[in-house]
Amino acid sequence: MSSFNLSAWALRHRALVAFLMAAIMTVGVASYFNLGRSEDPTFTIKTMIITVQLPGASAREMETQVVDEIERVVQQAPNFDYVTSKAEPGEATLFVTLRDDTSPEAVPESWYQIRKRVGDLAPRLPQGTIGPFYNDDFGDTFGSVLAFRADGFSDAEMRDILLATRQRLLRLPDVAKVELSGVQDEQFVIEFSHNRLVSLGIAPQQMFDSLRRQNDLVQAGTIETDTDRIRVDLNSSVASAKAIADVPIDIGGRQFRIGDIAEVRRDFIDPRRFSVHLNSERVTSLAVSMKAGGDILRLGRDLDAEIAAVRETLPVGIDIIKVADQSRVVAESINEFLIKFVIALGVVLVVSFIAIGWRAGLVVTLSTPLVLAITFTVMDLTGIGLHRISLGALIISLGLLVDDAIIAIEMMLVKLEEGLDRTAAAAFAWTSTAFPMLTGTLITAAGFLPVGFAKSGVGEYTGAIFWVVAIALLASWVVAVFFTPFIGFKLLTKSSAGHEHESYYSPIYVRLRRLITWCVNRRKLTLVATGAVFVISLLLFPLVPQQFFPASSRQEVLVDMELAAGASYAATRARAAQIEQLIMDDERTDYVLTYVGGGGPRFTLSLNPELPNLAYANFIVHPKDPRDSAAMTTDFQAKLAEALPDVRARVSRLENGPSVGYPVQFRVMGADPAQVKRIAAEVRDVTRLDERVRDTNFEWGDMAMAARLDIDQDRARALGLTPAEIASSLQTLVDGYRVTQVRDGTETIDVIARAVSEERTAAESLKDLTIRTANGQSVPLAQLAKIVPVVEDGLIRRRNRDVTLNVRADVIAGVQAPDVSNAINPKLDAIREGLPSGYRIEMAGAVEESAKGGASIAALLPAMLGLWLLFLMVQLQSMSRSILVLLTAPLGLIGVTLTLLITQTPFGFVAQLGVIALAGMIMRNSVILVDQIDQDIASGSEPLTAVIEATIRRARPVVLTALAAILALVPLTQSAFWAPMAVAIMGGLAFATVLTLFFLPALYAAWFRVGPATTSGDYGSPSPDAGSVTV
Repeated sequence: MSSFNLSAWALRHRALVAFLMAAIMTVGVASYFNLGRSEDPTFTIKTMIITVQLPGASAREMETQVVDEIERVVQQAPNFDYVTSKAEPGEATLFVTLRDDTSPEAVPESWYQIRKRVGDLAPRLPQGTIGPFYNDDFGDTFGSVLAFRADGFSDAEMRDILLATRQRLLRLPDVAKVELSGVQDEQFVIEFSHNRLVSLGIAPQQMFDSLRRQNDLVQAGTIETDTDRIRVDLNSSVASAKAIADVPIDIGGRQFRIGDIAEVRRDFIDPRRFSVHLNSERVTSLAVSMKAGGDILRLGRDLDAEIAAVRETLPVGIDIIKVADQSRVVAESINEFLIKFVIALGVVLVVSFIAIGWRAGLVVTLSTPLVLAITFTVMDLTGIGLHRISLGALIISLGLLVDDAIIAIEMMLVKLEEGLDRTAAAAFAWTSTAFPMLTGTLITAAGFLPVGFAKSGVGEYTGAIFWVVAIALLASWVVAVFFTPFIGFKLLTKSSAGHEHESYYSPIYVRLRRLITWCVNRRKLTLVATGAVFVISLLLFPLVPQQFFPASSRQEVLVDMELAAGASYAATRARAAQIEQLIMDDERTDYVLTYVGGGGPRFTLSLNPELPNLAYANFIVHPKDPRDSAAMTTDFQAKLAEALPDVRARVSRLENGPSVGYPVQFRVMGADPAQVKRIAAEVRDVTRLDERVRDTNFEWGDMAMAARLDIDQDRARALGLTPAEIASSLQTLVDGYRVTQVRDGTETIDVIARAVSEERTAAESLKDLTIRTANGQSVPLAQLAKIVPVVEDGLIRRRNRDVTLNVRADVIAGVQAPDVSNAINPKLDAIREGLPSGYRIEMAGAVEESAKGGASIAALLPAMLGLWLLFLMVQLQSMSRSILVLLTAPLGLIGVTLTLLITQTPFGFVAQLGVIALAGMIMRNSVILVDQIDQDIASGSEPLTAVIEATIRRARPVVLTALAAILALVPLTQSAFWAPMAVAIMGGLAFATVLTLFFLPALYAAWFRVGPATTSGDYGSPSPDAGSVTV
């Protein structure tokens, strides 16, 4: 880079440089305020939900006749990873998951292919199959949830209000979707006594046919005139309960009205299937999702303004409460980031002021905003917004982006004290350190490369770390070689560096020189001792607590309650009311939002909401003080276990990253449900023996009651009845039969006919229900079939066409789930040895998800190593020197292990990223030091003198830049998400800094056979045989 000096060019065009600085700051500030803001980065949930129904089928029949066929087809779809399914009586749900390395762009095509293949299969499914239906929007996040509390208003009235509000909210610029929840659908109900119909000689089908003919929408023709076409409209449809009741029925010459033989009313779906409650009071709600790349803070402000306007139009008695507010969470996160950022920046600058003087520190201070402005501008241009990952990456970058400025200004100070004028001193950094700095910058950025290009869910989630750090580091290099010399020229004088040269012979440097000389003279001992410590750290590393992702810092406490399969909505609601009361009795509770019959909307990315399930209820508890969340989680679990021991209720906090659920899981797989349950029971018993687990349970396995009808086939045939006709008659009487649909404005309302409550809700009255034969006779069911009470599987789950039962458990406080899973897994080997052919036990939960993320990172390690070696070769022009620098990369693990063990900080995916990046930081200093030694040797210094004196001159910038990076990470140690990475980097970098000053000179001397130093003087003179360097 001697032919062109960018720093000198900048000094010759000072007016232009000043203008560019002002322009960059202006654009950077504008870009910062234009950045999208969200809680989490954009993340593609690669799961599609397929639902299918086959009325009358048992769970086992759904599994074998419907689910298995669909699973067989979807397994052939592109990018397929696995399919899980849940088969219940009459219905099934399949979850198709794509491979973790599927790019977001390829996901829509995969969903299209699955739709196409399953659609081709549909005609071959059993007759009567309804569906399949598809949902590939399962991953939509609804960050704002509004509860509508109404006093004296019906669901129909609330539906109209919610739809009008929804229409207004959809006009907001950042709103993508608005969904209604908790509104009961209406239906027209025709309830009849089948006993009375029998006595009148009326078949239910006759009533249905009359109503259907009355309500059919048919064309009555069109009149053509010379000027117009006039459509003839026959207003024959029924639109009210009275109109339905007035529909005539002709039975053998006798005239009846439906209202004469049945009660007709407009009512809500009964039995109820889903409801939403706020502090036990039933409410309805709207869930709002944000457009991709939107600004959640702006959306929050717009929502507040629009809701305030809506409130002005609402009738008295209706109130709107915002029960989920992602904009508040993000605002708090950004404010927390700004506080931590300012603290970190202040610490870094204070270190600079103390170490290199106030003028030089001011140069670093003025350079930092320029780097940030460039970083914000590029982030804005590339669509990287402010969220959990990018904010943390900016703080990580802060400790690194001042390095180049410190190195450049340090070189300027040295040259000023050597007598160069300000222009020559400012431009010298380009000549001596620009290229090594660039190499170090690229090496450090490459250390984050695996996470930036990892083809996995966790890679997609955390990928912004690489891009933000790379942008910031490259911007810092540009500023250091272009703008920092200009700022230094303006601020520094020769008096600024008058003391610097003498400082290399101050007492602290004398002692440092002696230590370095001692290590170089005893290089074998130094290398062996370092190697031994490194090996010990590897042996101690398994003792470090393990985790997948750190717990979320959000305040919500989640309670999931699930009754046995087959439980009714009424039973679930009754139990849910008991839990609500227990939660509200706690004075720390602000409010509790409850969903009964399924989960609520996904209000944060890591939440995995439950699909419709009558036996399930979900409680979202908001504490008055967020600091009470952890204690409330523990207390609620104990209180629920004591108050409701027969109810499975899990209390947890939100997760970070991909959702795992129960952290300890073992998957038992095979062909036969009974055999799988038997094996799972053995796994459960072994799991329970570990004192660190609690609430060990099965994902499914409860039996449900059923009434099996053994039909007398001979008698049924004699009466002209088929099993299908008997089943259809019973379906009508018990569950109800959809006769037709009534058009009411923009809505269509089902008309349901069924027996009166006393005839259809008592199991003992089943035998008395009558079936109408072909000749008009009515025969009691007891004369056609034997009713046998049985128990059957109420639910069967599968994975890739194998029946699968997960044994699940939580862990006690202070324990990491991967440690527990890894301890239990070997104990299951005895069970595995006795498994029948085709059956297996697999680890799932946090361990499995962590392995996926780790594998995606490991796949890119060769590329990272290749880039490191390439950059080193370009800079050092020597394979031996490049390998020497590479050897220093893993030594930071010594400090990582010791620090994590001492602080008992868990090592997980986030910490793993920090350790990989740490290697790049270590090599950054190593390559600059090795390059400095080579420059000194090339300038005529004795090799030994060059080794020691180059290390002495690099000591202050090495320590200063390391100290800046370490102290910049201190605020992150208070972050639940970033603390493991911060602690790992801080400990590793601190120890690596010591290695750079003492181990690396000894390694260089041993590697290139540099002769030993004499023991006299500060560092001695090289021995006569040290004058050459073997390369």
